[in-house]
Amino acid sequence: MKERERERERERERESRSCEMEVDILEFRVPVDNNKTLFVWDIQPSHSEAQIYVGLHGVFSSFGPLYLLKVCQNSALNPPGFYALIKFYSAAQASKAQRQTDGRPLLQSCPLKVKLSSKHTSYFRSDSSRPLSHARCLELGNHCLGFNGWTSDIITLKELTNTEEEHEGGGRWRRLKFGCLLQLSFPHHRQTTRAAAVVEDCFTCTDPDLLIQKRCKLHRLVREQALVNAFSPVLLLLLGSGKVMVELKQTSDEFLPNETEGLLQVEEFSWSEFAADEEAVEEEWDLTVS
Repeated sequence: MKERERERERERERESRSCEMEVDILEFRVPVDNNKTLFVWDIQPSHSEAQIYVGLHGVFSSFGPLYLLKVCQNSALNPPGFYALIKFYSAAQASKAQRQTDGRPLLQSCPLKVKLSSKHTSYFRSDSSRPLSHARCLELGNHCLGFNGWTSDIITLKELTNTEEEHEGGGRWRRLKFGCLLQLSFPHHRQTTRAAAVVEDCFTCTDPDLLIQKRCKLHRLVREQALVNAFSPVLLLLLGSGKVMVELKQTSDEFLPNETEGLLQVEEFSWSEFAADEEAVEEEWDLTVS
């Protein structure tokens, strides 16, 4: 009995030394790697889907921030019950969660199976380079760096276009375009990056209130997209000791310190595309586990 306890203690010490040497890199992009995705199955139907979601989130979010947690009913060919898909931002955190939860009851009396994914879903494979949404950037940045770990400052926010155009089918269209240049700073790590964005929308407008609403919406979206673009080159280095470091990827279109006037060759997109990207996270996937 004592020999078994000593062996367990030695194993814990080896794991602790290994963790101290680990470095995991997080990007502000949708995680697509297999080693960041866990499947959980053998979940009994003794709880509702909502209760299972809350229980699993409480267990797995303790290992690190989650990009996605989805609970699904088993297919008709399998016994009644549920399975879950969990995506971490960090491969190291996903691996640790798998080792420490596989074969344990967690939510029920019988053990659950927790395994790393062995294949990509078609959804993630087709969006391998997609940046995180504005809300996800805030969530990840605040979780890893704390609420005082980063700041954003708008350098320039301009209305670039506000015109009326004749539509081919008759009637007149209003065209609005806004541009924003933003600076993102990490004071504890002495890192700063800048990015810009342009958004536009064309619509028929006979109501002054609608014009005000459109202006306010584009004003918000351009600020949010500029922040997303600013987070794009940021790398979070998670050390095994628990410390977080910030580094920046080298980009070819960085802004010079004095380039605060105007918006120089920035990314342009429509607000409808931006809205669709926000909603993509809620899309249904075929996650049947055999």
